[in-house]
Amino acid sequence: MDITDTAQRIIAGERRALARAITLVESGRADHRAQATELLAALGTRKQALRIGLSGTPGVGKSTFIESFGLMLTGQGLRVAVLAVDPSSSRSGGSILGDKTRMDLLSRDPKAFIRPSPSQTHLGGVARRTREAVALSEAAGFDVVLIETVGVGQSETVVAQMSDLFLLLLAPAGGDELQGVKRGIMEMADVIVVNKADGDLKATATRTQADYAGALRLMRKRPQDPEGYPRAMSVSALEQRGLPEVWDALKTLSDWRRDNGFWEHTRAAQARYWFEDAVKTALLAQLETPAARRALAALSDAVAAGVQEPAAAAAKFVRNLRAQE
Repeated sequence: MDITDTAQRIIAGERRALARAITLVESGRADHRAQATELLAALGTRKQALRIGLSGTPGVGKSTFIESFGLMLTGQGLRVAVLAVDPSSSRSGGSILGDKTRMDLLSRDPKAFIRPSPSQTHLGGVARRTREAVALSEAAGFDVVLIETVGVGQSETVVAQMSDLFLLLLAPAGGDELQGVKRGIMEMADVIVVNKADGDLKATATRTQADYAGALRLMRKRPQDPEGYPRAMSVSALEQRGLPEVWDALKTLSDWRRDNGFWEHTRAAQARYWFEDAVKTALLAQLETPAARRALAALSDAVAAGVQEPAAAAAKFVRNLRAQE
């Protein structure tokens, strides 16, 4: 790949170049990682898009919501990138990656870009290189980047480290709603949206919204929130009702955080988090060298045979690893 040419094409907004670049940063090959680092450095600091993390319970209609929401935004002249993460099988490693087929209208919109990526069993609800895909999307000039996680869960908190706003999508009539979602992810949410507020479920959705609004009032107020946030709302993505109100709520919160200095503070904290994560990843990569794998296998056999204690063997391995540096 010609790094300079690819960088220029991405900055020009070429979607094919962006797709190839995301494929590059997602690769685990050492030469591809070196090229990805060079490409990101060549792109430098570009415009900051509004990054919106989005998660929800299975069957809540995330794809329908994203398509309707994205079409509304492109209708306003905004360019929208959707980075959707699909869960990978722990047995085969495969993923369905069906978001483009589920968002047929949005995928054909010239102002939109949809990129499904496999989670590759990476915890946290996002793929390992989603943050770099966000940076590439910003370099390509997109105004809004929607980061769809694999689905609601206890570990799905990493998305907060790469988004400016977090939207939690829930369905009505899901049983005991307030127990159906872990408190940790509720505390992350800036806006809770109850979808499917249409047909026979409209009244139920209104009650569910009221339940969550009451629950949010009982939670401790966060310093990065103005009065009235976090808030609960209801929409019908199918009938495209309530979407402008959600967008207004997100813009209001985003503008308030910019005006009060929380935007820059959050972005700086996220950069620090990803720097430390990169250091940890580089350290773990040292375990993949042939010499390290042989030493690790030998000590592992000793531990399994009961010859050494796990903690003592680990300390010995770390000492040997340092001695080789």
